Amino acid sequence: MSEGVEAKASLLDDEYAREILTAARDEPLSAEALSETCDASPSTIYRRIERLQAENLLDDELRLDPEGHHYKVYSTRLRRLTFELGEEGFVCEVVHGDSNEDAADRFTRLYEGFK
Repeated sequence: MSEGVEAKASLLDDEYAREILTAARDEPLSAEALSETCDASPSTIYRRIERLQAENLLDDELRLDPEGHHYKVYSTRLRRLTFELGEEGFVCEVVHGDSNEDAADRFTRLYEGFK
């Protein structure tokens, strides 16, 4: 199996990674909220976030709280993940969620959020 296929299969085998993907599917959540939702320690959540982002399955966005402090929220990029056995071995196809927002639009939205 290729390294990418193994990494994604390993993530799907991880209970916390699956819970994070499910919890952050409908609305962006902070690591603290994910920790509570998944009933896991913050360090466990941050390790899974790092792995999920390395596989491009989880996105982050910087936000400001009412006191002006920065924090990140995480949202699931994954919509469908399929594994297929081909002639060369397993192949993994990732389908990301709909996003018509390009980098410039995202920068503008983030900048305006800091005003």
